[in-house]
Amino acid sequence: MKKSIDAEIPPIEKAYKNLDFLTSKDARPLRILSEYLHPKLQLEEQKVEDTIVIFGSARAPSPEDLESEEGRGKNTKLAEYYDLTRELSKKLTEWSMNLEGEVQKYVVCSGGGPGIMIAANRGASDAGGKSMALRISLPFENIPNPYVTPELDFEFHYFFTRKFWFTYPAKALVIMPGGFGTMDEFFEILTLIQTEKITKNLPIVLFGKEFWTKLIDFETLVEFGTIDRKDLDLFFITSSVDDAFNHITSSLHAK
Repeated sequence: MKKSIDAEIPPIEKAYKNLDFLTSKDARPLRILSEYLHPKLQLEEQKVEDTIVIFGSARAPSPEDLESEEGRGKNTKLAEYYDLTRELSKKLTEWSMNLEGEVQKYVVCSGGGPGIMIAANRGASDAGGKSMALRISLPFENIPNPYVTPELDFEFHYFFTRKFWFTYPAKALVIMPGGFGTMDEFFEILTLIQTEKITKNLPIVLFGKEFWTKLIDFETLVEFGTIDRKDLDLFFITSSVDDAFNHITSSLHAK
């Protein structure tokens, strides 16, 4: 039977508004591209070109955590690194905000989650500066971060697009004690530098000498010939906020 031309015709949904399509397997390239283009636009609008990235454990308790009833049983070994991260981030942000002719050239960037990550944003906030967070959608790290600049707060689905935005604008890295995720980020960036996929000056600080020297015997890698001795110059190990600060700022001044 022929439909009446007066019959109501349901509106046709455009593809870019169709959530069933956008969340489908076929639209994965569009989602990946979105996780590249959206941060790019936001960084341009906020005039952020250079970052200092701070990696580290999501499990480091804050002073407030330790004072709470739930926090009394937490491992306090990591707690000192929360405070040291906050202190270093504050110093780096204050330095960046006082560079001649710059509003804030270097913006501290974290993974956006709890622990060391939130401490990095908190330190920048203490200094009155901007900070950036690159979150990843995980069920156990989805907590509010009141210290990050709202326009620089991003959430990613894909680890590799998140890693791109960690690495591309980074001008220095601080690697605090952390777990599998921190190791993954540290070694991937080391590999990119060693293989000359990253050619820019990129000072790397491994913060926490006791942790890093217990965890990895870098001399063993040299002894067995799996790396060259000169590869040990790709990073600087310290437990001092002042030494970490001086290493990063002097390296960036030398550019």
